[in-house]
Amino acid sequence: MAAHKVQLSYQLCTTRSQDPLIRNPLLDLLHAVRESGSISAAARSLNLSYRHVWGALKEAQQTLGRELIVWEKGQRAQLSEFGQKLLWAERQTQARLAPQIEALRGDIERALSLAFDDSAHVLVLYASHDAALASLRQHAATRGLHLDIRFMGSVDAIAALNAGRCLMAGFHTLEQPAAGSAAARAYRSQLKPGLHKLIGFSHRVQGLMVAKGNPLRIKGLQDLACQGLRYINRASGTGTRVLLDELLAAQGIAASKIQGYDSQEPSHAAVAQAVASGAADAGLGIAAAAEDKGLDFIPLVRERYHLVCLKSALAQAPVQALIQTLKSPAWAAELATLTGYDAQQAQSGEVLSLRAQLPWWTYRRAKAEATQPTRPSTP
Repeated sequence: MAAHKVQLSYQLCTTRSQDPLIRNPLLDLLHAVRESGSISAAARSLNLSYRHVWGALKEAQQTLGRELIVWEKGQRAQLSEFGQKLLWAERQTQARLAPQIEALRGDIERALSLAFDDSAHVLVLYASHDAALASLRQHAATRGLHLDIRFMGSVDAIAALNAGRCLMAGFHTLEQPAAGSAAARAYRSQLKPGLHKLIGFSHRVQGLMVAKGNPLRIKGLQDLACQGLRYINRASGTGTRVLLDELLAAQGIAASKIQGYDSQEPSHAAVAQAVASGAADAGLGIAAAAEDKGLDFIPLVRERYHLVCLKSALAQAPVQALIQTLKSPAWAAELATLTGYDAQQAQSGEVLSLRAQLPWWTYRRAKAEATQPTRPSTP
């Protein structure tokens, strides 16, 4: 027996119908034919043309592969047995599901009412995974700002911003990463002074997440190269993967020496779960994820989590609403409660200089100044 699927849709209207049912044109046609006894009368009752009703019934019969109407010369048009069963089954289902249908209609109306509320704003944010962002989403909603967040790698998030798929992106780096750093190689081509603007968000700690009690006595990155120690990594293009590469290069540790370097997990929480389940011995992540899974945490570095938007978007209402939310004492107090975050140094909501925070372009200015002709001194 062929399986036929149901597809639901809805309409936006200025008034709501008192009919609690989800209307289906075919079933309405069948009901009208059964009540009126003819296609022409059914068409009139539905304010449709005879040609339209006839064509709709023929198309439905072809699609369903079943006869819907029985015509006998000189007799009233009647529903076939299949048509009767179809109408009965639909009405029975509608009756049973009426409370859920009404609740769903109310939920959709409440959600869509946001679009008609001039005091509410929606901001689409693609960002590297972060526990504080999840808290911000809940906090901002109480102020009429709804964050539509999609977590992904930092590189992909900034690429989405530049492609116009989101209004803001989130990524993280060490404090003032050097011009030759892994962060510079990852982000320099994507971020441009004069085109992008940074907005301060959070200051957090990243470190190694290890089993409770740290039974392997792991102290730092050098231990990752130990024989038999299983590391769990983040995906290429994520900010934490970039950070790991930067830290390994600084300590002269070859990635090939780390068992599990090529493994990939999508988030800090997934890495923490892998360690908690015993699938890995260590993974780089934030303190909040380690705490959530009951793991020990070995702090390694402090880093900044940046929000970035196009300079042209700064004046837009959703961005301004976000800036005011981040500057609020209520958000500072909430950020201070999150493990591994420093609210005092977060600079939340401040519009920051791209050159100052990520000093990768300063050589251009220095080179330009060096090539300028020397002006004679004024006597």
